[in-house]
Amino acid sequence: MNDETLKRLRPIVATYAQNKEALETITEDTDFIRDLKINSANLVDVVLDIEEEFDIEIDNDSMEQMLNVRVALQVIEAKLQQK
Repeated sequence: MNDETLKRLRPIVATYAQNKEALETITEDTDFIRDLKINSANLVDVVLDIEEEFDIEIDNDSMEQMLNVRVALQVIEAKLQQK
């Protein structure tokens, strides 16, 4: 896991996470909906905030897969490499 990317992702997710306790122990296996209790509407906001923070564009197919930290980090890092 890229610690720097996770460090930048954490405050974005924190804005929308209902389960702040799970946020403290976030790992690659953390699920945005099940563990952090982020609702699906706010998940779209998370993706929009990620696009702004990392100056990347995330397509719909990638967005639909970003349900946990592991996939989110993979998508972010892949998009950063394409820049």
